[in-house]
Amino acid sequence: MKKKLTLKQIAKELDVSVSTVSKALRDSVEISEDTRQKIKAFAKLYNYKPNNIALSLKNKKTKTIGVIIPEIVHHFFTTVISGIEQVANKRGYNVIICMSNNSFDKEVINMEMLANGSTDGFILSVAKETQQRGDYHHLLEVINQGMPLVMFDRVIDEIECDKVIIDDTIGAREAVQHLIDIKCKNIALITTVDYVSVGKLRTQGYHEALVHNNMKINDDLILKVEDFDHSEEEIRKFLSGKDIDGVFAVNEHFAIYAIKAFHENGLRVPQDVSVVGFTNGELSKQFIPSLTTVSQHGAEMGAQAARLLIKKLENDEGEEEPYETIIVETSLIERNSTKR
Repeated sequence: MKKKLTLKQIAKELDVSVSTVSKALRDSVEISEDTRQKIKAFAKLYNYKPNNIALSLKNKKTKTIGVIIPEIVHHFFTTVISGIEQVANKRGYNVIICMSNNSFDKEVINMEMLANGSTDGFILSVAKETQQRGDYHHLLEVINQGMPLVMFDRVIDEIECDKVIIDDTIGAREAVQHLIDIKCKNIALITTVDYVSVGKLRTQGYHEALVHNNMKINDDLILKVEDFDHSEEEIRKFLSGKDIDGVFAVNEHFAIYAIKAFHENGLRVPQDVSVVGFTNGELSKQFIPSLTTVSQHGAEMGAQAARLLIKKLENDEGEEEPYETIIVETSLIERNSTKR
């Protein structure tokens, strides 16, 4: 993806301050006519389209970080928020949290609202609908105007910004390998549709574990859930009548729905079927049987995201810093839903 011109780049090319560029593009009388025309001509030549709201932010600091998450139903996102707030508050920043409810429109509205002078930068996990549509104009717009953006968990590879992720493929591969090591032969996968990046990567890990162990990939044992609201019933129907001795689910809700479905069919977990989930939330710990799961270490992800964003916000050198991608290691937590 072609990188667009930023305020900092214009300032550097014309040997003026970012503030001067900002004011010139808004026709401020504080800037001489000659300078205004020179800056505007340069911006026009390179198809720079200023966002007046974002530009205004360059002249003041709110000491506030905007966080946009897809949903609050998963314990993972609450742990990420906890990590963000701990680091941000220690550094003197406040945090505003919004939910997109996995809606593209809501994500855009949230970003516009937070970019009206309320925040200095964003931490974001992308909505499912945004990934499905492949429309990232709102993300590019804030980056191109100099507002730092850090993505976590669900990220867009094409967008150049700081990112905090786990290796979903490795985490999933280790989870499925655990099922293979305890002698599971027919391992089902309950995942999301492919346009959800983390689901696609965890599905890849499932495939890799089976191939590595010379086991056949059976599409009849793979369920891709699209509608979370009706996922419990979909999982119940999918598992009914199937010869399965292991299940890997890409989140803890899907794993628990699977265990409930097995119980309704008279199967015992883990005696008859072993189940592994993803995300070490409260449901995983409190459900009976407690869930063997892959821990994403959400608090650490949030803390790293906050550190990256604050580092960009407090860069007083005016130099463009390279973007970083931090990978937080996962770990498998063995509990009572798998055989010992």
